[in-house]
Amino acid sequence: MSQRIQRVNGLIKQEISKILLKEIDFSDILVTITNIDTSPDLKSCKIKISVIPTDKNELALEIINKGIYQVQQELNKRLRLKYVPKISFRIDEIESKAQRIEEILSM
Repeated sequence: MSQRIQRVNGLIKQEISKILLKEIDFSDILVTITNIDTSPDLKSCKIKISVIPTDKNELALEIINKGIYQVQQELNKRLRLKYVPKISFRIDEIESKAQRIEEILSM
């Protein structure tokens, strides 16, 4: 991954975190951005989120996707890039996989 993409990923992570904190209301749900994967041509960006409690993964993703247009518009205003990537959100499954491995190892 090029240094430019890494810097863009960091910038997007910082701005999306601020936008989610201020613009979207998650009642009783903690949402954390775990990973950003921007394509080399800066056309798309996959944002992986972690949700606590884990049984509300789908609810959190639904809440975000309802307001994705506003999040994208706000990101477009805040970033000074020629091309602002189109964002999409995904649930990061690494937490559940790690928990499953822990359960297997503790047996």
